[in-house]
Amino acid sequence: MKFRSILAASAVIVATGFGTATIAQDLPMPVQARQGQFKMMGLNIGVLVAMARGEADYDADRAQAAADNLVTLSSIDQSFHWPEGSDNMTLVGTRALPEIWDNLPDVLDKWGAFGAAADGLAATAGEGLDPMRAALGPVGNSCSACHDDYRASD
Repeated sequence: MKFRSILAASAVIVATGFGTATIAQDLPMPVQARQGQFKMMGLNIGVLVAMARGEADYDADRAQAAADNLVTLSSIDQSFHWPEGSDNMTLVGTRALPEIWDNLPDVLDKWGAFGAAADGLAATAGEGLDPMRAALGPVGNSCSACHDDYRASD
């Protein structure tokens, strides 16, 4: 588990530190970091969703690794990722709505709900396709809860 945590953290560093040209060169580092973290979350959720939809064969080890990565990503302290003025009304290249800063406690509660859902997923992801599918729903719901209120559409 510790190796997976180190691997996930390294991936976030690579995605946010060296991949800035593909994220958005003009965005401040906190915005690049949060976008990199969300890309890593999307990558791992995508692995699980592909299995859940039958687009990829269920693989207990891959499912567990993806779920464990989500737990690791959910444990990253968010206090550095959300400086005021890093919303879509101020910066081009982010979909973060200004309402985030008016309701930051709610955003952080929703982040906590994502972490709890990721913990639940990690507890079952390697035990079979059906348990993984059941635990994946709350993860998606926690993502949607925040996106619906605080992320601008494309």
